[in-house]
Amino acid sequence: MGLCRSWRSLRWQGSNPAFSAWIGVLFLGLSLAQTVPPEAVCPAVAAPSGLTQAGYQKQTVEEISGFMEDLVQSFLNTVQPKPFPEELILRAVKDPEVLNTDFIKEVLLYEVGFLVCVAIGVLYVVLMPLVGFFLACCRCCDNCGGKMYQEQTSSTHCRRRTLYWGAFTTTAIILAGNICMFISNEQFKVSAEQSPSQLSKSLENIHTFLSAVPQEVHNVTRESFKTVDEVTRNLDDIGPQLGKEIQKGFRGTLDPALQSVRLLDQETLNTSVELNHLNSSLARLESDVDRIQGNLTAVRDRINQTLSDPNCRSCDMMKPELNKLTLDTSVNIPSLNELQSAVDEVIKTNLTSKIKEVEDYFDSIPQTVTDETRGVVQSSKKQLGDIKTQISKVTDDLPLSALSNISDSLEQVQKEIDKIQPESERAEQIRYGVSLALCCAVLLVVVCNLLGLVLGPMGLTAKADPTNRSCTADCGGTFFMMAAGFSFLFSWLFMILVLLLFLLGGNVFTLVCRPWSDGQLLKFIDTPGLIPGLEIGPSLGLKTDLNISDIYSDCQDNQPLWTTLHLSELVNLEDLLNVSKYTEQIQQLFDSTDISLSGVTLLSPEVKDTLSSFSLKATDLDSTQVTQQMNNISSINLNTTADQLEVAARTQPDPIQSQLIQQAEDLRKIQADIEMTIIPQLADINTTINNFQSVAEKINVTVGEVLSNVGAAQDFLNTNTSQIVKAKSRVFLDCQLSYFMVYADWANITITQQVGRCGPVARAVDSVQTLLCSNLVEALNAFWFSLGWCMIFFIPGIIFSIKLAKYYRRMKESDAYDDHHILMNHIPRPQMVYK
Repeated sequence: MGLCRSWRSLRWQGSNPAFSAWIGVLFLGLSLAQTVPPEAVCPAVAAPSGLTQAGYQKQTVEEISGFMEDLVQSFLNTVQPKPFPEELILRAVKDPEVLNTDFIKEVLLYEVGFLVCVAIGVLYVVLMPLVGFFLACCRCCDNCGGKMYQEQTSSTHCRRRTLYWGAFTTTAIILAGNICMFISNEQFKVSAEQSPSQLSKSLENIHTFLSAVPQEVHNVTRESFKTVDEVTRNLDDIGPQLGKEIQKGFRGTLDPALQSVRLLDQETLNTSVELNHLNSSLARLESDVDRIQGNLTAVRDRINQTLSDPNCRSCDMMKPELNKLTLDTSVNIPSLNELQSAVDEVIKTNLTSKIKEVEDYFDSIPQTVTDETRGVVQSSKKQLGDIKTQISKVTDDLPLSALSNISDSLEQVQKEIDKIQPESERAEQIRYGVSLALCCAVLLVVVCNLLGLVLGPMGLTAKADPTNRSCTADCGGTFFMMAAGFSFLFSWLFMILVLLLFLLGGNVFTLVCRPWSDGQLLKFIDTPGLIPGLEIGPSLGLKTDLNISDIYSDCQDNQPLWTTLHLSELVNLEDLLNVSKYTEQIQQLFDSTDISLSGVTLLSPEVKDTLSSFSLKATDLDSTQVTQQMNNISSINLNTTADQLEVAARTQPDPIQSQLIQQAEDLRKIQADIEMTIIPQLADINTTINNFQSVAEKINVTVGEVLSNVGAAQDFLNTNTSQIVKAKSRVFLDCQLSYFMVYADWANITITQQVGRCGPVARAVDSVQTLLCSNLVEALNAFWFSLGWCMIFFIPGIIFSIKLAKYYRRMKESDAYDDHHILMNHIPRPQMVYK
């Protein structure tokens, strides 16, 4: 009978159901790629970290043309208050042959505001040079102020001041417009210079986004591959994982039982050692007592012979003392012999080897699990490879190729931009130079007016004769005439430029920028059939027809592509990642799988009887007898007899006296030998017996614990082995299920809420709008508006300049005015006067 029998290995019964169950378990085990230590079946499941955002170019496009934005837009809204002409554009795009008289009339009717402004501009262009030409001719004929004569009246100074402040106000207004021209020209230059780089950044950000979306999808798929690899490692390590967890289920009850058996084995060995020590001590004591008894018997015989000598006086009285000269050499403890037999029986069971045998077989459970499941693991690995292939097909269902095509198109656009950028920079330099020349031409008129306003009053004497005006005043008047001449010369040419820029910038604002800002342009682009091939939904294989405006609105909210492109119509993600439809079936199959361990007998009935007998013998140990025998030996005192012999020797004759004294000395030597040899041994034996009694009491307690713990462990194993195996197996299943559920939730959230957040696309589109409308178009409109502003105020500027010039120029004929009479000095007129 041994301490335990062999444990039977793990047994999988039912090949087909078990195989199906494991395939289900492995599919559910698409878990996170986390390192699982061999000591734990299911570590804490943590979702993978979020997707790494792609690195986008930082764009800081600011609106730099807002100083005249409200004024110009208010003017353009007045010129064109009508809404975006969707119907006209659709008719022109869908049917180019519709460009007939009626259609042209509708277009002209829509553009009536611009046509009115153009008509005014054309009238300006036509009339301004004609008026200038006729005015010049009239002045050559001494008309229209050409005659160098100025009538002096009481209101002359009042009219001069009125004309002066009118010219000053007009010049200030023209100067303000000219300053706006310089500012808008500079801002257009800045916008034009930063536009290529900002546009390249926008295209690069869109390209980065389009490249990042497939990478993000592949990252999600790669996480599933990591999960499959992790499940594969779990299967390769199924013995250490599941086997050790089964071991842990038994150790709580089995370890105390084995520990108590180890303690009993150790105490049995200690008891055997104590018994051997006690037996050797008793044997040594018996040998020494026999030796001393022999010596004592020899001395007693000599004393008896001396006392029997006829010459010994009164010696018969000493003979009774001779009976005390003896030692009891029998030190016998019957219970020790019985206990020794019981200890020997326990030792014969070899508890140490039996414990080691149980532990070795108990530790072999992980390897047994590995060996028994090797075939299932290999088949499962093959299925995992098929699962990898199946999951990788998810990327085929998503329209990633369309994104790649768009990315390629953007690369071509970027190349074209890079190609024409040098030419555009040179064109911008030419434009900037021409615009700067226009600004300087207007500034020349302003400077001439300002010089006239400064020099005229500076050199004018109020009561001076008009023919005697100073050179300074005359120069001021001349500058007024120069300003009027330059105005006539440049204004009609500048107005032509104003008309062209007005038509260009105004229509771009009303037809592009204004509907773009309020969303009408994107909704118009969404019109079916407007742009061939722009059917986004059908091109992606969707049932829903997507439109640009909705996509742009979602991208402004930084929505993922799953929501923006309605990808749920292409990929049934809920069905792919739904684990509930597998759970019940897999659990039923796994529960029907029989993973059993054989029963085990920790202690046979014979061993229990041996231990009970051992405990009983230890309890029955009686040391009273040996203690009494030791007390008898230790109570012997030969010195008393020796003293009596010495007292008796004093009255004896010489030979007898010497013999008695010698014999008394021999008794004292034997007593000394007893005290030096026997007494220490008796003390040691007494200590050994006391210690042994303590060990015997512990043995009784230990045997009781062994029988109790082993009985509890035996009952636990007999009733709970199957439940423990099933519970640990369920934990292993739940662990794989929890892995997959966490991955499924993460993948679902990641794909539907994180993959392809299109905020960068909306920001790129907004930056293009800012570059085109808020910067370039606004700067262009501000320039032609400022230039037209100056051209309009050239008209009163010309009138005030020509009228005011005569008040500062030196006249050829004088007109003296007094409060009482007018004195007119006639000066011979030259043949031709032209000033």
